[in-house]
Amino acid sequence: MLRGILSGPWVGRVCFCGVLAISLLRGVEPARAEGDATVVALKDRIRTAIQTATDGSEPILAAIGKVYAEREHALLWLDRGKPTRRGAALLEALKAMQGEGLEPEDYDVSLIEKLMTSDAPIDQARADFLMSRALVLAGADMSSGRVNANAIDKDMSPVQRRPDYAALARDGLVASDPQAFIQSLAPPGRQYPALKKALAEWRERVKTETYTKVPRGELLRPGNCDPRVPLIRKRLSETEADVPTAHGDPNCYDDGLVAAVKRFQDAHNLSVDGVVGPRVTASMNIPIEEKVQQIIVNLERRRWAPEAPGSRYLLINAADYAAVFVDDGQVAFRTKVIVGTAKDQTPEITSTMHSFQTNPYWTVPTSIAGEEYLPMLRRDPYALQKSNMRIFADWSSDTELDPGTVDWTSVSPKAFPYRIRQEPGASNALGYIFFPFANKYGIYVHDTSSRFLFTEGSRNFSHGCIRLQNPFAFIEAAVKGSTSVNRARVEAMANGGRQASFGFPAPITIMVTYQTVFVDDNDKLQFRDDIYGRDRKVFAAMRKTRTFERAR
Repeated sequence: MLRGILSGPWVGRVCFCGVLAISLLRGVEPARAEGDATVVALKDRIRTAIQTATDGSEPILAAIGKVYAEREHALLWLDRGKPTRRGAALLEALKAMQGEGLEPEDYDVSLIEKLMTSDAPIDQARADFLMSRALVLAGADMSSGRVNANAIDKDMSPVQRRPDYAALARDGLVASDPQAFIQSLAPPGRQYPALKKALAEWRERVKTETYTKVPRGELLRPGNCDPRVPLIRKRLSETEADVPTAHGDPNCYDDGLVAAVKRFQDAHNLSVDGVVGPRVTASMNIPIEEKVQQIIVNLERRRWAPEAPGSRYLLINAADYAAVFVDDGQVAFRTKVIVGTAKDQTPEITSTMHSFQTNPYWTVPTSIAGEEYLPMLRRDPYALQKSNMRIFADWSSDTELDPGTVDWTSVSPKAFPYRIRQEPGASNALGYIFFPFANKYGIYVHDTSSRFLFTEGSRNFSHGCIRLQNPFAFIEAAVKGSTSVNRARVEAMANGGRQASFGFPAPITIMVTYQTVFVDDNDKLQFRDDIYGRDRKVFAAMRKTRTFERAR
């Protein structure tokens, strides 16, 4: 029988099936070996990344490793050395991060594309891992910001969102549309998409536009003649509409150009007086490239914190010298504010206001006492009495000193030992109303005795505190609905010289920001000067290479 089968028609079929079986086995074994090698390489890549991680990136890597482990370390983005549909979509999403003011190379895009050209399992595993890490990082950057805001400047302490790396990895690494997933993490509200649109538009402008530089010189007042006048006219015509041509002598500062300068001053929150001085020329000379950087920085700021911090809040933009009170989601009050100088900057903070006081004392901080008042006391020991100030022996007693008995020349300005207190009244630096709130800087919101300063465009005059132009109007809006306190009662107390404390009907979140680029209520893009130099610091931080392990 065996001889018959071997010599009959079955011989060819048996031989063919055997060859086919051997051939299939040979096709399976290399694939399985390649798969095993990729799994080993991926496990090793994750383990090495976690072990060599720096800058607190372990949570990111651990979250990614958990997702891979749950899927038996199968590749998530590549298949046989080629990106899957999801993989290709992720790479496009990472490249599109430039539209958010972020850099694709922060997500290793070039390295990933280079690794994908290799057939080696170790390179394929590494590329897949880097793609997973890139998605989590892009999601974290979009949802909470590219940099740690609190590490950039001592006066920057915003309450920054914290990324949930576990959720980003769990949901993002398996999302059917990675780009839609990343975009879903963008800050809500109207400001972020408006700034994103502005970034695209201004990047196009950089390609074709340049600004004429205006030299600094003496103050240029209406009617003056100066060789800089034609340059000012040309500079304004590059960005402003309806700048008239010169009438008569082109070097003379005529009414038409004065009107154009005033429009520029108003748009940039400068004093609208038509006088071209250092602040105006500095604003005119901001390069267009720096405008693009400002937009990028303000997109980043929007990613740090919510546009609306609750339903009841006082939002103060130090860069715009403005405040808005929102109650139950509706704007209830707007006002001008005065903020700190470049030396004594108003910080970026978030806190809560619970109460306010009428006719407060002002206890002078030791820094101000040593730097500003000590020289006055050395010239005239009784100089502060003219401002209704009293001097006490220390900070723990009410023993008042006769300033004429103190040798002020022996007092150190850096270790001023006495307590200076200004009594309530019309000349009190805090005015008639004081709004305290907890913060590490010792600043607060208050009225002012120097109300004439609100007529200025650039209102950075304080030691860091925020002065409200219309504190009683704010109180009226903030206590609306209260049965125990109203504006008339508060004003009567204040004008009568009486000290009293009042509670708000509900706490008010206070958020002090520094938005130098934003869209106004008419959706017009507004630029503000970087009076504290923070934009440059934030931009520099955003361009620094990430310090955690970059897989090699």
